[in-house]
Amino acid sequence: MRHAVLIPSYNTGATVYETVRAARAQWSPVWVVVDGSTDGTAEGLLRLAEADAQLHVIVLPRNQGKGAAVLAGLQAARDAGFTHVLTMDSDGQHPAGLIPQFMAKSAEHPDAMVLGKPVFDASAPLLRVRGRRISNGWTDLETLNAGIGDSLYGFRVYPIEPLMAVMKRQPWMRRFDFDTEAVVRLAWRGVAPINLPAPVKYLTAEEGGVSHFRYGRDNVLLTWMHARLMLEFLLRLPVLVWRRARRLPPFQHL
Repeated sequence: MRHAVLIPSYNTGATVYETVRAARAQWSPVWVVVDGSTDGTAEGLLRLAEADAQLHVIVLPRNQGKGAAVLAGLQAARDAGFTHVLTMDSDGQHPAGLIPQFMAKSAEHPDAMVLGKPVFDASAPLLRVRGRRISNGWTDLETLNAGIGDSLYGFRVYPIEPLMAVMKRQPWMRRFDFDTEAVVRLAWRGVAPINLPAPVKYLTAEEGGVSHFRYGRDNVLLTWMHARLMLEFLLRLPVLVWRRARRLPPFQHL
């Protein structure tokens, strides 16, 4: 097993440098995929990589979405011989200090996905917190309560091969829908979830916080995603019920 950190990034400004430095302080190597950013951070990250052999930067020519950026990083990491990646956002919301703990749990259970279960503080927008409960409810239904603690929190460790296999079989999971659809489809594939608590910090604009979430656009995207998943869930239901009855992955609840 070989583990790497993977950070997709799009127009987060100077915050991405702090995120990358924090990740590098905890782990080697770190891969950053710049998803068509126009804020000058691609050039800055490339300069950082010139001085750090354990920092690898991939620059995509245009913005393609979080899932597409993750897929580009997965391919590069796999080609370099890595078996697992820990994904984290570049906007400073995710706790770099927990990287070693998540990697250690993944090493104990290499066939599982290690999922961050967010612990919110007062900075969390109430509308976002309530909205994710709806998405989590749909995810529980679509996986027959396989044990996914949170469907949207992107601080996770994935085994590369099954995730790439899932993504390459269908055209979705390329934008904001990536995080949720990834855990549902991996659970369908028999990849068990392990949940670890992890704080999430919503930075203010004064602190350098940047959000590309758009309530209308992204909620429409999530609604369309869950509609697709529910249709496929109905087709998969007999197999899922059979696996659940026999406590086969993903239903063994590690």
